[in-house]
Amino acid sequence: MVKRIAIVLATVLALGPAAALAQISDGVIKIGVLNDQSSLYADLAGQGSVVAARMAVEDFGAEKKGMKVEIVSADHQNKPDVGSAIARQWYDVDKVDVILDVPNSGVALAVNQITRDKGKALLVSGAATADLTGKACSPNTIHWTYDTWALANGTGNAIVKTGGDTWFFITADYAFGHALERDVEAVVLKNGGKVLGKVRHPLNTADFSSFLLQAQASKAKIVGLANAGGDTTNSIKQAAEFGIVKGGQSLAGLLVFITDVHGLGLPTAQGLIFTETFYWDLNDKTRAFAKRFAERDKGIHPTMVHAGVYSAVLHYLKAVEALKSDDGTKVIAKMKEMPTDDPLFGKGTVRADGRKIHPAYLVEVKKPAESKAPWDYYKIRATIPADQAFRPLDQGECPLVKK
Repeated sequence: MVKRIAIVLATVLALGPAAALAQISDGVIKIGVLNDQSSLYADLAGQGSVVAARMAVEDFGAEKKGMKVEIVSADHQNKPDVGSAIARQWYDVDKVDVILDVPNSGVALAVNQITRDKGKALLVSGAATADLTGKACSPNTIHWTYDTWALANGTGNAIVKTGGDTWFFITADYAFGHALERDVEAVVLKNGGKVLGKVRHPLNTADFSSFLLQAQASKAKIVGLANAGGDTTNSIKQAAEFGIVKGGQSLAGLLVFITDVHGLGLPTAQGLIFTETFYWDLNDKTRAFAKRFAERDKGIHPTMVHAGVYSAVLHYLKAVEALKSDDGTKVIAKMKEMPTDDPLFGKGTVRADGRKIHPAYLVEVKKPAESKAPWDYYKIRATIPADQAFRPLDQGECPLVKK
């Protein structure tokens, strides 16, 4: 009898990892990285987000824990219909459990609804619209890295309070640009400033001349660039050609990534002030991560989007392990229940509305003479505490938040 018990116990112990995967659909945790891999957001997200996801799986030690994890990726081409088709294919046919990243708010909002309908999980790092934790909030989505409210209240507040009280907006004409313009305008008006005008441009346009001429004619102190990636770098380069800054106006990059600064070069980007939630040179842990990341991604240093993908995947796998299930709705609930803790963002939480909470940083781009090494681009002007960095929970109109 004793021998039989010993054999049963040995069998149970041997099956430990398999038992842990008993409720994992198909025995595989399948992660889909959905983003722009060929256009204006490819540098800030793209293949770098795939690299970050792989690093998170490795650092979690999934293989040693007997958890089989697969990563797939696709290019949504910044088109909501293309992104939606990929999401449906992944969920219905390819058995993807969680979708990651999704820069482009129009695509993210579409995938947000599909994910809810399918009972899967969506972890947004690249998209910015604060509506993802507002009216469009979902029990199946977590908005991880940053959002338009955080950008507006970080950058907008700082600029208005230092005298930038008249604004003209040059805005990307889709969900992200509209949300960013809306949130920054609210901050400007709240602080007694004025918006003298606004103009909207097509996504990924090559020619900003007519928009910049309107901004110049407005005489606004601040030209707010409510765009991102290639649109931001192109508008800054062309603003220099038109002598916008030399004429006495200032540019406010409302969403700028370190890859944008790298592409512009310090002589052009110096003095830009904007909000980030991650910088590779913050501490020893972020520097160590950046070094490993750069070795895998052609020397490129990670953006906050890449850092958010890494952090989100790590927390997702912790929740799957604790739950012993990859059921999307249940995993998201578990992720909200568990405190977050990773080397890039430190300790944090995920709120009921799906907003991941951590500090933000107001940064200024260094002058060329101040930079001591490649990618040494930022001065931290201020740290915005986690409890102030994002919109208060009771102000987002998220139906998941109990009043």
